[in-house]
Amino acid sequence: MSKVKTAFFCGNCGYESTKWLGKCPSCNQWNTFVEEVIDKGTDKTTNWKNYGDEKRNQKTIALSDISTSEEKRIVTNDSELNRVLGGGIVTGSIVLIAGEPGIGKSTLLLQDALELKNTTILYISGEESESQIKMRADRLKIVHPDFYVLTETATQSIFQEIKKLKPQLVIVDSIQTLQSNLIDSSPGSVSQIRECAAEFQRFAKETDTPVFLIGHITKDGTIAGPKLLEHMVDTVLQFEGDRHYVYRILRTLKNRFGSASELGIYEMTGTGMRPVLNPSEILINQKEELLSGSAVAASMEGLRPLLIEIQALVTQSVYGTPQRTVSGFDLRRLQLLLAVLEKRGGFHFGVKDVFINIAGGLKVEDPSIDLSVICALLSSYDDVPLNPHVCFAGEVGLNGEIRAVNRVEQRIAEAEKLGFEKIIVSRFNKKGFDKNQYKIEVIALGHIEEVYRYLFQ
Repeated sequence: MSKVKTAFFCGNCGYESTKWLGKCPSCNQWNTFVEEVIDKGTDKTTNWKNYGDEKRNQKTIALSDISTSEEKRIVTNDSELNRVLGGGIVTGSIVLIAGEPGIGKSTLLLQDALELKNTTILYISGEESESQIKMRADRLKIVHPDFYVLTETATQSIFQEIKKLKPQLVIVDSIQTLQSNLIDSSPGSVSQIRECAAEFQRFAKETDTPVFLIGHITKDGTIAGPKLLEHMVDTVLQFEGDRHYVYRILRTLKNRFGSASELGIYEMTGTGMRPVLNPSEILINQKEELLSGSAVAASMEGLRPLLIEIQALVTQSVYGTPQRTVSGFDLRRLQLLLAVLEKRGGFHFGVKDVFINIAGGLKVEDPSIDLSVICALLSSYDDVPLNPHVCFAGEVGLNGEIRAVNRVEQRIAEAEKLGFEKIIVSRFNKKGFDKNQYKIEVIALGHIEEVYRYLFQ
């Protein structure tokens, strides 16, 4: 009987050590090392070798001798998924999609796979039974003759079935439930996740078969498992949303075949996920009466222009320390903007409670919404409603200046399409476009004092 081998792995980044360490030398996190059993025997091999007709070139080759071509993509019926993937599913790619429990990851991939006609698909489930998957497919009301289900967690058995079936797309739900016979530790451990992902990575690259991996997230919102998992895959997608809202957001965190800042929006319905083709209309609330503290920002998510509503509430503080509460916005960014208003504008927010909310449950990191946040704050501060036909696009600097933003033409065109009459941008954006080509009135200003005088005086 061979001796049992153990090693210590960092639960955050996957760093391997022969002994326990208090601090990880790779990611500098404390108390993250756990002991796991490893036993890489020579008789334990995967069974997907010789699958397919193409053989991978194992010889060195000069860079100038390599021929390049457009990536082959499988275009799905889901326009939002095509958008975040950069135009479709690249053959031979491995995609990781992560999200909270019950957010709809399995439903989304099941629905998109069932709509891929003339494609042999294998859905590997380590969490649900065949009957549960069938019940979900019946709710979607989509029939696919070449859709196969395998409820298995051992990678050796999975690759044996893959070798028989030869699917054109593989979906794994989820990577944390799989167990490789090359590692003796339990499923979900750092070494198991790393080894199972590596086996599917080799399979995808050597057979040109795209693989989707569904992953769990931790309570901190990060993808469960070692950080190495995100480095191994080609694309990382984050599926997020609030359970109290019907809208879900598919966000690109990493993409080797396209933009890494794209965004897809879905509406959760009783029959599956419905792509939202024009999200700006749903992100701007329709109000019957004018209320203070509301401003519309023309933001960008990747190549997609989005018009979102910023809501602000400024009230007199009744406690000793004023409150600063945000939803969908960076709290530190809010504190910075309040400091600018205090110093450069003379507004006394230091004795006020300030609340910021981005309507629709979105989380926005685009700095171009600074100007709309400031206008919403000033509107609530003076209790004066803003013109509902005006939107804003501008970054605010520490001196109170309005800085230029990128892709201002697309922002203006989106505002014009949705019926806005005016848009306020930075005067430093004037050289980037011809405002006479738009029907909407483009107002170029350079400082927050000019904006305040234009809106409230």
